[in-house]
Amino acid sequence: MAGTVVGESGLSAITVESISKSWGVTTAVDGISFEAPEGDFTVLLGPSGCGKSTTLRLIAGLEDVTSGRISIGGRDVTNAPPAGRDLSMVFQSYALFPHLTVAENIQFGLKVRRVPKAEREERLRRTADLLGLSALLERRPSQLSGGQQQRVALGRAIIAEKPVCLMDEPLSNLDAKLRHEMRQEIRALQRKLGISMVYVTHDQAEAMSMADRVVLLRDGRIEQNAAPEIIYQRPASTFVGRFIGTPPMNIIRLDPQGGAIEGLDHRFLPDRPGEDLSLGVRPEDIEISDGAGVPATVSDVDYLGADSIVDCRIGEQTVSVRTHGRIKIEPGARVNLAWSLENVHFFLSSTGQRCDDIRPNGAP
Repeated sequence: MAGTVVGESGLSAITVESISKSWGVTTAVDGISFEAPEGDFTVLLGPSGCGKSTTLRLIAGLEDVTSGRISIGGRDVTNAPPAGRDLSMVFQSYALFPHLTVAENIQFGLKVRRVPKAEREERLRRTADLLGLSALLERRPSQLSGGQQQRVALGRAIIAEKPVCLMDEPLSNLDAKLRHEMRQEIRALQRKLGISMVYVTHDQAEAMSMADRVVLLRDGRIEQNAAPEIIYQRPASTFVGRFIGTPPMNIIRLDPQGGAIEGLDHRFLPDRPGEDLSLGVRPEDIEISDGAGVPATVSDVDYLGADSIVDCRIGEQTVSVRTHGRIKIEPGARVNLAWSLENVHFFLSSTGQRCDDIRPNGAP
């Protein structure tokens, strides 16, 4: 978007330092710190109620922090009003004015700020071209599809030409196909404009496919803050391992007296008696083997087209296996499960935290 404020004034990064938000005895955000680097796509991810939307509202100035500090572009904005934070925002609801046309909805903020008409029209032209809305400018929201309405809401944020854009679950009202298309469009748009974007979602597919960095929240605290591939390959806890990935990572309890899967005699650890550990292995890293492996019983098979998910029982524990295509196997069948030592993760059962100082002593 040549000649915009973004290009002329440079990019802003967001720094969040030990911010908390409480309402009485309820703490929604509990002392979290992270940075959204300049020009990056940062995703706040987590289940409902984890504090991700509250964190975004604190950054936007729509809520007051209980404690901590927020900076945008190196400037302390902790106590600044929303209008003084030099950012734009896209909400979960489109919040379009039904009586205004697409053009009027997109330009509304500029008109309120008394931007000259000629400049408004030029920004509208650029924004409409960018979002494929040029042919829809005279329509009203009721005449648009869900995806088109979301583009209008996005256009209203882009036309402001701010260096930072916040998005609060903007695709949750769309169907699966539209969500996929809009994910691609938003990510391409962010790269093209070079803006710093902070995006809230509970959908791990959105986070993994769009983000430069994922901040995964749980109960108001950061569980892990890393690039998507690091979160997938080296989860910091059992919560991260099971939240990221479909199906989730298998977490298998080990006998603290011998390092074997509970109920079996196959050992995975050096002799470290007394340690209460769990073994993590992803379903796609497990093979159903005709040879050596951990004995298991098939309990269910879900055929998904490109893949099949085979649920097995190892003793009293359930383990999922992801296989390619359709697998001809029936519930009740006895199988062996095998995996590489390179794909094994260990966690403390008491806290769920990752253990990097443990080396397995043999693959199944």
